[in-house]
Amino acid sequence: MGFDRLPLKWLFAGPEDVLLSAVADAPGDVVEQAREYRIMRNVLDGTPAAVAVLDNQLRYRYVNAAMARMSGVPPSAFHGRTMAEVLPGIHRSEEILHMVLDDGRPRELSVTGMTLVSSPFRHRQWSAVYHRLEDDGQVLGLCGVAVEVSGLRQYMDDLEQAHQRLALLDTAATRIGTTLCVEETCTELADFVVPSLADTACVCTLEEESLDAPPPAPGVVRLRITASAGGPGVVHRLGLMGRAGDYFDVPRDSRTRKCLDTGRPWVGNLVTDDVLLRMVRTQSNVEGIRAAEIHSLLMVPLPTKGHPVGVLYLSRAGDSAPFTDEDVIVAQDLAARAAVAIDNARQYSFEHAMALELQRALLSEPGSPHPNIEVACRYLPAGRHALVGGDWCDSIALPSGHTLQVMGDVMGHGFTAAVAMSHYRSLLRTLAVSGAPVSRILEEADHRVANIGVDRVATCLLALVDPGSGMCTISSAGHPPPVLLRRQGRTDLIPVPAGPPLGTDLGGHEALTVPLPPGDVLLLYTDGLIEQRRMDIDASLRRLTSLNLSVDGPLEGMLDTLLARLVHGPAEDDVTLLAARMRTS
Repeated sequence: MGFDRLPLKWLFAGPEDVLLSAVADAPGDVVEQAREYRIMRNVLDGTPAAVAVLDNQLRYRYVNAAMARMSGVPPSAFHGRTMAEVLPGIHRSEEILHMVLDDGRPRELSVTGMTLVSSPFRHRQWSAVYHRLEDDGQVLGLCGVAVEVSGLRQYMDDLEQAHQRLALLDTAATRIGTTLCVEETCTELADFVVPSLADTACVCTLEEESLDAPPPAPGVVRLRITASAGGPGVVHRLGLMGRAGDYFDVPRDSRTRKCLDTGRPWVGNLVTDDVLLRMVRTQSNVEGIRAAEIHSLLMVPLPTKGHPVGVLYLSRAGDSAPFTDEDVIVAQDLAARAAVAIDNARQYSFEHAMALELQRALLSEPGSPHPNIEVACRYLPAGRHALVGGDWCDSIALPSGHTLQVMGDVMGHGFTAAVAMSHYRSLLRTLAVSGAPVSRILEEADHRVANIGVDRVATCLLALVDPGSGMCTISSAGHPPPVLLRRQGRTDLIPVPAGPPLGTDLGGHEALTVPLPPGDVLLLYTDGLIEQRRMDIDASLRRLTSLNLSVDGPLEGMLDTLLARLVHGPAEDDVTLLAARMRTS
């Protein structure tokens, strides 16, 4: 049966009441077919699925009401025309339709694009299935049924974006903030967002004061260029950036200042020259931006609980798409994580500088021994990213003519350990002048520290050198044993009984007296010299006692040689050495 024959002509006819009146006088079977058509037509026009009938040339011969509503095109506009003619914004595989016409196998396909009807979805998509129409072996055309799946597609797209966003943030957690250094953290942030989020990036941090520049005017905020990535940074293109470390001032009426004050990002997609001119102040800067093909900008504050620590500038240029809402969300999440790391690094840098200054002050002058005693010390801090430790040493000339050598190590690191170290040093200096035996000094220090609230225990070694008798009395509070480097080249470990550390209030410290011949060197040290991850303590002590160092030269040179032979690369812990030698004459 062809399209020009009655039943299929009915399919493309007008309202069914017109058709029924036209066949009122027809034979009974024709009238019955017309009634069946009316029922089918009601089903087709009432279904929410889009239904269309196409001929062999893929021209529309019928569309239902749902198809008309989805497309925004009346049914009459479809008749005799192809999809490309009626809906040029819709994309459908014609090849698959011809395959259905050829072999008669129904096939599903995805139809995408935009129609004349507005939609809440970013992208529209339909799932369609096409069947071949035939009658008595003659192919008549196709019937297609489609349902819109735009909501499902948008949900899946959003879900995929969320997964990608989480994956990006998880990766950022392992690549941003790996050190306690502000500059390196900013560099990690800039390198991470280029090219995954922007073509260029620049990280600027707030600076309350700068030693190499006059203070900013009242109401003006000063930013420092800390890191950039992707070639010339956006701030450079805005006429603000020279080199990493340079400063620029941000006036109150600028977009950057508003971004900092409100804590909200600013997006300039396909930014106009007028907007750029208000931002960069001069036409030459606008021309520089255009020459770099920068078309979109994004400023994101680096927020912390108290105040922002800086701004992240991002730009896109050339063929890159403008920033999306999802891009802004991701940039904010990355900036928030980086800001915490930057703020932590700043706090650490401040504390580290104070602790290091305090420790250097305490170690710079180990005291003045009696003239008949030579003393030298060395302090080797741990690797540059490690916290300051609690090592200290001292050499105290007593009224009795004796010299007290002190070596100590407070538990822990950082400013608190350095402050505790100063308490221990002052306390031991006070107790030393009493003339009490070294074991009694340690017991008294142990008791007092426990009662004054110093919350960090410390190991300590006291060695009282008596030049008159050539003897040395040693007492230990949990400290590594000293060594005696002899003129004959032998190095002996002195087996001093190790009492409990200071601050435990346990007491029970003992003393050991050994000869200290003129020319021999008594060496006190902290555990950083002998504690290594891949070597047990006994093996490290054997390394120390097998050095066979010459003790005839200056003590400073001997200590330098000892460090060179035992410490390779950055030390895992602070190393402090204190050497004493009685003069031969």
